[in-house]
Amino acid sequence: MASVSIRNVRRRYGSVTVLHGIDIEVADGEFLILVGPSGCGKSTLLSMIAGLDSISEGEIAIDSRVVNDVGPKDRDIAMVFQSYALYPSMTVGENIAFAMEMRKVPKAEREAVVERVARTLQIGHLLDRRPAQLSGGQRQRVAMGRALARNPKVFLFDEPLSNLDAKLRVEMRAEIKALHQRLKSTIVYVTHDQVEAMTLGDRIAVMKDGRVQQLGTPQDIYERPANLYVAAFMGSPTMNLLPVRLRSESGHWMAELRSGDSSVRLPAAPAGYAATGERDAVLGLRPEHWRLAEEGESGALAVTLQLVEPTGADTFGFAEMNGQRIGIRLPPKPMRHAGEQVRVRPDMASASLFDPSTEKRIEI
Repeated sequence: MASVSIRNVRRRYGSVTVLHGIDIEVADGEFLILVGPSGCGKSTLLSMIAGLDSISEGEIAIDSRVVNDVGPKDRDIAMVFQSYALYPSMTVGENIAFAMEMRKVPKAEREAVVERVARTLQIGHLLDRRPAQLSGGQRQRVAMGRALARNPKVFLFDEPLSNLDAKLRVEMRAEIKALHQRLKSTIVYVTHDQVEAMTLGDRIAVMKDGRVQQLGTPQDIYERPANLYVAAFMGSPTMNLLPVRLRSESGHWMAELRSGDSSVRLPAAPAGYAATGERDAVLGLRPEHWRLAEEGESGALAVTLQLVEPTGADTFGFAEMNGQRIGIRLPPKPMRHAGEQVRVRPDMASASLFDPSTEKRIEI
């Protein structure tokens, strides 16, 4: 395996810049996720690592070797695409062995590698079938097997699960995670699905408009988003973002809802704020950071549920607060209904705070 260094990488198409100085260090054996909406530059960056797209500025190194001018076949990488890209006239075994055959690997060695890969991916019973006879999940395993057969320094995955149905995506996520844990391979994985990003990656790079908004562990990004974009993008349902007015009151900092009829106490003073005066901010609370208030409990906020969504393990209620639609994770029993009023209290120890002008996180 190998490390990957992406240093001040930019990509321009004429006068249009699609990547703006990307700096990421991928450690040997690390599983890095590039996540973001369509058009954010994540697939372009992956193509540049693979050598399928040129670099306008900066450099990319694999295992300490700068590969800017190295062709794709000489970078010792393997790529898995969302479209599988299998040869329809070949059997599964032939698909897996094809690249080795092109490199004139002896037949006995090819057969040993195919057997090893098939055993790893549990597709030994499929080796004589052709792609048309396989399900989507089986085809994706074969595409992964073809990559594994090369034993590359780095694996690159370009939205490999986007063509699968929901059940298969969950199954394949688990298989890819288990595969990484067994092989300790270096993986760079592109997805627009933040659930995939949270469940698979050792670290996540959240991208927007050709820039990395935050790079960190799934826990860091979920619990301490660096800005409003990351806060809103990561998490399902999304983080509740409420405009508030910060003010100091009797030695404590309070976040007053814009409606002016209620406020909540911050656990500590916001960093960089003067001890006096008021200032606008955005308060971030995830759905699980609310709890139903006990009967007669003071300081609770009353909301009317507009929608209730049972999802099995969790139930989410949606209501309006401070002019914003908020999501609240509710106990599964008793079942709540639209139109019902509930009283809730936020867990301010888990809250995030953002500057509305810079959109950056305010430490509290």
